Amino acid sequence: MTEPTPQDLFTFGLWTVGWQGRDPFGDAARPPLDPVESVHRLAELGAYGVSFHDDDLLAVEPDRDRAVAAFRKALAETGLVVPMATTNLFTHPVFRDGAFTSNDRDVRRHALRKVMRNLDLAASLGAHTYVCWGGREGAESDAAKDVRAALDRYKEALDLLCGYVLDQGYGLRFAIEPKPNEPRGDILLPTIGHALAFIDELEHPEMVGLNPEVGHEQMAGLNMVHGVAQALWHGKLFHLDLNGQHGPRYDQDLVFGHGDVKSAFFLVDLLEHGGYTGPRHFDYKPARTEDPEDVWVSAAANMRTYLILRDKVRAFRGDPEVMEALRDSRVEQLSVPTLAPGETLADLAADLAPNRLGGPFDPDRAAGRGYHFSRLDQLAIEHLLGVRG
Repeated sequence: MTEPTPQDLFTFGLWTVGWQGRDPFGDAARPPLDPVESVHRLAELGAYGVSFHDDDLLAVEPDRDRAVAAFRKALAETGLVVPMATTNLFTHPVFRDGAFTSNDRDVRRHALRKVMRNLDLAASLGAHTYVCWGGREGAESDAAKDVRAALDRYKEALDLLCGYVLDQGYGLRFAIEPKPNEPRGDILLPTIGHALAFIDELEHPEMVGLNPEVGHEQMAGLNMVHGVAQALWHGKLFHLDLNGQHGPRYDQDLVFGHGDVKSAFFLVDLLEHGGYTGPRHFDYKPARTEDPEDVWVSAAANMRTYLILRDKVRAFRGDPEVMEALRDSRVEQLSVPTLAPGETLADLAADLAPNRLGGPFDPDRAAGRGYHFSRLDQLAIEHLLGVRG
C-alpha cells in the first residue's frame, strides 16, 4: 500500500476535522480549529483538497474578509484545491423550519442571499461542485408542512440558483445530498431515488446531480453501492461523501470503513472500476473522545482505509479464481442485450434463438442450474480479510 498523494483525490470538509465534538447531550470537547491549520495539516497527510461551509471559515477569525484571505494564502502555500463548497443553512435558529422550504418567506429569501454570497466565493476559489444538504428542509408534523408546496419552493430555489450561476458565468453545478432524517424528523428528498425524480422537474436538470453519503443511505436501510451505481447510470454522481455507519440509527459519521466494511469494499470496487473520476471526499467526524492531535490520526485513517481497500479490490479483480467464479456466475452475461441485434419480439416469441441448454428453452431444466454466488462472495470475503494474495 502506498501513502496518500494528491493524485488519489482525497478531500475533507473543514467541518470534519474541525468538529468540536458537540452533540445533543454535550458541549464542545475540543477547541475551535483554525482553518489555516486544517489546510496545512491535511496537505501534510497527502490530501488533494478541502471543502467548506461559509461559516466554517469563521471558526477563529470573525472578520470574513480576513478569514477568506488567510484561507486563500494557506491554499496557495500548500497547493490544496477547493473542488466543492456548500452553505450552512441549518445551525442558526433562523433555519429551524428549513431554509429553501421554510414556511416563512423572509427566511427563504435570506437563505437564497446567503447561498449566492457563498457561490461567489466558491467560484473565485475554483470549486466546480456546490452541495445542497437540506438537513432542515422537512417536518415533524404532517399538519405543519404542505409537502407539495415545499417541493415547489425547493424547485424554485434551485432554479433561481442555477440561473444565478449561469448569469455570473460560473463553472459550478449543484449536487443534492439526500438524508432520511436528523435533525428533522423527516427530511425532504430523503433518498437517492427521491432526489433523482426531483431533479427531472427542474429548469436546468443538467446542472443538478447527487452527492450520496454512505451513512445517510445506510440510515435509510438502503444499499449505498446500489445507490451510487444508479447515480452513475443516470450520469448524476457529481460528488460523494465517504464515511462509516452501523445500520439505521443516528448519523454516526465514522471513519470510512469503520462500519460496514464489506459494503465499503464493494463501494471502492465500484468507484475504481465504474467510471467515477471525482474526489473521494470524507465526510466524517473525529470521535468526541479524541483530543486535538487524534483528529489527524482519524483523518489519516480515512485515506489509509480507502487505499487498503483499493489494494484488496485490485487483488480481487486480478485473481484468476475470481475471474473463473465470475464466469461461472454468469456476471458478464448481464451486459449482453436480451434481444440479439436484428432480433424481433416475434423471434423471441417463437423461441428461435440458441440458448445455453440447446433446443427450446426448458424452464424446469434451467431452474436446476445454479449461479454459484456463494463461492464468488466467499472469494471477496477472503480477499477482504487478507487470506488470499
